[in-house]
Amino acid sequence: MAIHPALDASAAVLRARRSDDAFFCLEQPERGGFALATLGAATTIETSGARRFEDAAARSRALGSDAERDDPADDPEAPPGSGPVFVGGFAFAPDGGATPEWSSLAPAQMVLPELALARCESEARVTLTAVVEGDEAPQAVVERLERRLASLDLAAEMPLFDPDPVVSARISGAAPPEHYEGAVARAVERIRAGELEKVVLAREVRVHGPRDHDPAALFDGLRTAFPSCYCYLVGTPELTFIGASPELLVRREGARVQTVALAGTTRRSADPSVDRHLGEQLLSSAKNRSEQSIVTRRIEQRLGRVSVWVTPADEPVLVRVQNVQHLATPIRAQLAEPLSTLELAGLLHPTPAVGGEPWRRAQALIPELEGLDRGWYAGPVGWTDLEEDGELCVALRCGLLRGKVAHLYAGDGIVRDSVPAEELAETEAKLGALLPLLS
Repeated sequence: MAIHPALDASAAVLRARRSDDAFFCLEQPERGGFALATLGAATTIETSGARRFEDAAARSRALGSDAERDDPADDPEAPPGSGPVFVGGFAFAPDGGATPEWSSLAPAQMVLPELALARCESEARVTLTAVVEGDEAPQAVVERLERRLASLDLAAEMPLFDPDPVVSARISGAAPPEHYEGAVARAVERIRAGELEKVVLAREVRVHGPRDHDPAALFDGLRTAFPSCYCYLVGTPELTFIGASPELLVRREGARVQTVALAGTTRRSADPSVDRHLGEQLLSSAKNRSEQSIVTRRIEQRLGRVSVWVTPADEPVLVRVQNVQHLATPIRAQLAEPLSTLELAGLLHPTPAVGGEPWRRAQALIPELEGLDRGWYAGPVGWTDLEEDGELCVALRCGLLRGKVAHLYAGDGIVRDSVPAEELAETEAKLGALLPLLS
């Protein structure tokens, strides 16, 4: 059903959510004001293990195969994400998220929401979905969905950020900074010994607030500060996983696939001439160009197995967000076989931008050196529809909100020329996406 495109989809959903609701928001404001916001769960798919992507794809396909729908699936004016969609994401590791703070987010969790709002350019749609099981009367299903729709305030606005005027947040590392520098030094030793080319190491910082962190105010701050990024929010009654990522893992539109190789980072400057100089240094940096080529090469190899052709851009470009700038190589492909969005995500995840190369060796080294459960950090987050099109970003620049505690995560790619102190500083720059909004 078409609705007025001026609505704030995320504000409407976050205002209407009940204490027992699942909820989800994904926005990329600079892409025609794209927004997808959902509420409730008609059904939830949860899987784990090495085949979690394939299992989630098979189960969503089975649910959609006999769906009755009154929305035109081929409506050319419909925004991306219109109609019935599955929303959610995946942990970084096959069984990731086992520690208590991640409870209620499974290693793979895709929700078919009761209500979904999709908006892009000058079009917006609302979709109501139900999975009918047992003896529930059709009229009861319709009335339940009508109540859900009536709960929306289509004129809702996000709450203003309201810091406590007396008590400030307390920031602490899950491990001291020296632990991270030591992990980087050990990784460099392994790389120089020829065991692997690259490994990504993450760290965790915790923000203890004077009161519960407000996901709506934080999400509004992220989409305002990072309009070119994928601003995402995955919520359960117990927690909210939230962030602003510059990295697309995969977008599928029929046989067409898009992704990006993102690797190599430097800071921004308020001085335009300094900022340009920093970007030029990044583009000419042998270390960062090498890291970038590792990621691009692996993505080409993976997509090449299932594609007629794969075409990366000739040269990496600069992607500038508020606090940092990255090297990025856009990549396009034409599929040779009908792989779904979720299956493509499983094929590509994890890229060397968040994992390592070769992955078989980096996979065991990452938990050994990091000493933390990444949970959904650096995993795929996004949506897929009943045609199996969709898009997932890589969950970077993120935080896990549980009451008064926010767990923030940031990582960096380690190669043979990495310097521990510089890599620590780079994670600090990346943590700067969320810290100013929480402290």
